[in-house]
Amino acid sequence: MKSPRLASLLLAGATLAWGLPAAAQTAPPPASRVLRVAPHADLRTLDPVFASITITRMHGLMLYETLFAWDSQLNPQPQMVDQVETAADNLTWNFRLREGLRFHDGQPVISRDVVASLKRWMARDTVGVKLAEYTAALEVIDERRFALRLHRPMGMVPFALGSATGQIPAIMRESDASTDPTRPVTETIGSGPFRFNRAEWRSGARIVYDRNPDYVPRAEPPNGLAGGRVVKLDRVEWHIMPDPATAAAALQTGEIDLWEQPSQDLIPVISRSRGIAVERYASLANQAMLRPNHLHPPFNDPRARLALAYATDQGDFMAAGYGDEQWWKRCASFFICGGPNGTEAGTADYATPNLERARQLLAESGYKGERVVMISSHDIPAIGRMAEVAAASLQKIGLNVDLQFADWGNVTSRQPRRDPPDQGGWNLFVTTASGGTMQSPVTNIGTNSACERAWAGWPCDAEAERLRGAVVDAVDEASRKAALNALHARLAASQPYRVLGQFDQPYARRSNISGVLNAPVMVFWNIEKN
Repeated sequence: MKSPRLASLLLAGATLAWGLPAAAQTAPPPASRVLRVAPHADLRTLDPVFASITITRMHGLMLYETLFAWDSQLNPQPQMVDQVETAADNLTWNFRLREGLRFHDGQPVISRDVVASLKRWMARDTVGVKLAEYTAALEVIDERRFALRLHRPMGMVPFALGSATGQIPAIMRESDASTDPTRPVTETIGSGPFRFNRAEWRSGARIVYDRNPDYVPRAEPPNGLAGGRVVKLDRVEWHIMPDPATAAAALQTGEIDLWEQPSQDLIPVISRSRGIAVERYASLANQAMLRPNHLHPPFNDPRARLALAYATDQGDFMAAGYGDEQWWKRCASFFICGGPNGTEAGTADYATPNLERARQLLAESGYKGERVVMISSHDIPAIGRMAEVAAASLQKIGLNVDLQFADWGNVTSRQPRRDPPDQGGWNLFVTTASGGTMQSPVTNIGTNSACERAWAGWPCDAEAERLRGAVVDAVDEASRKAALNALHARLAASQPYRVLGQFDQPYARRSNISGVLNAPVMVFWNIEKN
């Protein structure tokens, strides 16, 4: 027998399936209430707990909420919760959901949804996996209250539950969150400030979000991802424009209102255009990386991975990807120079390239000229250009690089594959990540070295994981700093990825657009179009 709640969900689904298309039921809103955006990539994966890519995280923050949210200084603030009680021993955390939380299908958000969602996230995400190591139980108390019980104290619980990095701890309906965590959820029913307009979704062309009229924002002013998520538009449209020149022209003519990640070589052009502003929207710089696959030769050997560091010059990558040096800098820290954890311990030896040392390490690893598959895309121009620099740099030390280009959706779909490179897998890719993601050992997706539980590339280093745990366990600043430096020195030797430098990614808007928030990723509440 179906529960009343499940029956209502099935009825809602039937109504959508057999009723008129959503686009035919309502008149389009006036242009002044529609924000047209050129995002940096097309949306292929709808589940923000399954995929760690930025475009899916942006999509997820439109539709879903998290229990806490990071403010502009990356401090966690209550978002879906209104009350937190912590035991004196820091082992029991009791939470109460705030009133007014409803999913887009009209069902209330209850504790069962939260517990199922967090368990799924703990099986997927770098931060979630770390929190799971400390978790003894996650229990429903009643419809609005739930408890997290720990084996040992962890002072970063609210920070983790508000994570805006990797796979976010989005709260879904229990029916969605209870599905296999190794398969993406295809439903798009959240409780957030926007609704996904599936009827008007055109893959490769347009993604549409409508304001959720039933959403009740928090009373606080917005601050980063925290505070009141007040929507001041009726509709947000993402128009997919992989050609930067097309996006620049569309911004200049008013066909779009905002370009989320303008190509660096076109910034001088659009900056001089009347009625257009180019600005930063995140306080921490972003990071570029060359990610090796640790499962297959040659980069299953740490000597081959270290050869990547000796073979590459950050300046070459940053200049190719981001042009004018005002937008980038050299930095060897896995945890972002200028951030709270920006140590460069253990990296002095490869501050400048040493091709002879790189060739020696490669030979010692047993490499004998086998084909090395690098996957990349020109859909995000900076990534494509940096991949070309990587291929040229690595060929100089004797790597037989096969650089394969595809659209970004195919690249990100291929990244999770563990097959050998000659069976559809890969050896290397270049990508970027936000400073908010990479600034902490807890959130940095690339330094998670937990083997099969790590991000694509699957580093497996028990000592690095022990040291990462020591940073989380540290009870005072001196011991935390010592643990952080020890961890970084270990990472510098094991090279889970090669840091290629860090950069500021601006956005471009027409002058009648205001209210873009300082946050780890771009969000679309608080924005006005005048």
